[in-house]
Amino acid sequence: MAITFLVLGLTIALLMWGRFLVELVAVGSLLALFLFDVISLDVALSGFSNPTVILIGTLFIVGEGLSRTGITAFVGEKLIARAGGNPIRLLVLAMVATGVLSGFISNAGTVAALMPAVVLASWRVRSVPAAFLIPVAFAANAGGLLTLTGTPPNIVVTDALDAAGFRPFNYFEFSLIGIPLLVVAVVYMTLVGRRLLPKSRSATEPLLVEDTMVGFADTYSLRGELYRMRIRASSPLVGSSLRESNLGRRFGVSVLQIDPFHDDPTLFGQPLPSALRDRVGAMQAEPPGLPDPDRVLLHNDVMLVRGAPEQVSEVEVAMHLGMLPVEEAPEELGELLSQEIGIAEVLIAPRSSFAGAVVAEGAVGRSFGVLVLGIRRGDHHVDSTEPLQVGDALLVRGTWKAIGVMAEEVRNFVVVGQPEEIATQVTDLDSRSWLSLGILVVMVALMASGVVPVVIAALLAAVAMLATGCLTSTQAYRAVSWSTVILIGAMIPMATALDATGGAARIADTLVDVFGGFGAVPLLAGIMLITTGFSQVISNTAAAVLMAPVALGAAAGLGVDPHPLMMGLAVAASTAFLTPVGTAPNLMVMSPGGYRFRDYAVVGLPLLALFFIVSLLLIPIIWPL
Repeated sequence: MAITFLVLGLTIALLMWGRFLVELVAVGSLLALFLFDVISLDVALSGFSNPTVILIGTLFIVGEGLSRTGITAFVGEKLIARAGGNPIRLLVLAMVATGVLSGFISNAGTVAALMPAVVLASWRVRSVPAAFLIPVAFAANAGGLLTLTGTPPNIVVTDALDAAGFRPFNYFEFSLIGIPLLVVAVVYMTLVGRRLLPKSRSATEPLLVEDTMVGFADTYSLRGELYRMRIRASSPLVGSSLRESNLGRRFGVSVLQIDPFHDDPTLFGQPLPSALRDRVGAMQAEPPGLPDPDRVLLHNDVMLVRGAPEQVSEVEVAMHLGMLPVEEAPEELGELLSQEIGIAEVLIAPRSSFAGAVVAEGAVGRSFGVLVLGIRRGDHHVDSTEPLQVGDALLVRGTWKAIGVMAEEVRNFVVVGQPEEIATQVTDLDSRSWLSLGILVVMVALMASGVVPVVIAALLAAVAMLATGCLTSTQAYRAVSWSTVILIGAMIPMATALDATGGAARIADTLVDVFGGFGAVPLLAGIMLITTGFSQVISNTAAAVLMAPVALGAAAGLGVDPHPLMMGLAVAASTAFLTPVGTAPNLMVMSPGGYRFRDYAVVGLPLLALFFIVSLLLIPIIWPL
């Protein structure tokens, strides 16, 4: 027992110090317990097969699937719109959304679904993820107290009451204390907690679509070189294809997109009101794609063309086209992005086989199925009819898959920046977006209904994300925060060691004896104090399991109703605000937020005190002792 407490104390001290990687400290504590013969080899490695560890890993994959299909960017955009660019309003909205959703699905599942959107929204309101992610994690912990299935400790205490012959808590009974505590958490974070959060930009700011498109438009001189050209009835293009027209070779222009003509919708032969007409037109619009070179061009089709003014003027006269310049080139480029189609910048590598090739002759386009929007050599623009040289920069548009293939051609190209970051910010939803959302809904339904274990529901969702193409296996592997997985997998054996050596039971019995002599309310405070202490260093589920029989025995000894003591235990198990290892949400936000171990204690200690005060005031009123 002494060795277990020594290892536990040293582990906590090293984690608080923050000098070493948290996963390294956790693995070190595991090795120490094994080498001192406190736990067996099976127990030492059991954490890595624990359902909680598998659940966290799979939820990272589910969250990445939502991100890759535009759902998180869409949610983030809605949060930003509601927040109106106000970081405080965004903080409140993110915490309320997280708290409510975590009442019905696992806390980890909620954080996995919303964290990418909150991270993106934080940068868009000119803040940092560190200002929002701990509040989101704490809101998930508090929101778990809204329903029976919100967090495992609720189920533990309910099952313990039922097994002991007492009335179990009903599904929404937890909300009687959960709603006030969630309100307390939101108010505290808004007024006080946000001022205690780290302000450093430790996390890497993602590339924002708007800024990237502005950079592309300026670098490749696209301002004033994008035009919309309408095909007139007299145009020789009518009835021919892009391949047959050969506009690139003849005039040196590039056709980026073709918008087919749609007749104005009518109802019973009468034109629709403008607002309704615009909505119907939006429904008819197709996601931006690459122009089909074999598609037959029709009268009133509109082409988005890129070229120098003199080149475009020549096309206009020769092809009998109507021309309208595009004033906002960055916005137009942004509209060319979709879940399938992207834009990236690539460099010609020193040993590239494309050095000397001519873009206008289709050298790059035919090989990879992309369009070259512009070429830059040093500080000046290069015409597509000139041979490419080593170091030339090309702005290409194609499928994200094609851009990925070019990135893998390391001998020929160097892809600049992070196109994948841009891909996750596209808010235009497609069929894969709705598919990933459907997978999330099914996962939530399975978790809420209890048809299958929570971890199985998450595994099914992760497999479905991969099987349906919502993300690739490489993207799934990169999405998992392996430091988080290692940390919690290595810390789980600590709970086993505390239980097996009798250390947890000894501390609990001693403190209950001390507090029980002063009456029922001090006993409630003592039970909450012990439980929250355990939940800071071991999982809150383990803390609830250890304390449930102690609370029931103390209630029987004093002759009081066990319900308030068990509710206090459930609340205390959800107050793991002082360390990142107490709950899965705390761990999940640590790396994306760039937090240190002690950041949790600085922000969480005042909130923990508020939860204690509010709980000790309300629990005896709602469930009389």
